[in-house]
Amino acid sequence: MSEELHVELARRLRDAHRRVASLEGTDDEKRRLAKRLIALTDASKRDVARASARLDLLLADLDAGRAPGPDDADGPPAAG
Repeated sequence: MSEELHVELARRLRDAHRRVASLEGTDDEKRRLAKRLIALTDASKRDVARASARLDLLLADLDAGRAPGPDDADGPPAAG
């Protein structure tokens, strides 16, 4: 993966963290979203493309006004 992809994902993760911090939700909702973002940040160290796809799903949920529930996963399970 090129450095540009890593930089772009880092920028998107930063913006997503800021967006979650500014949400008007409960502390539990914000905490769940922050945990998902931390997991995505960690995953990006191993697989930038997968982390980017997972971030797309999370942002789509936020754009649609859907917040993850207590048992929501970060998307479909890994193939394998």
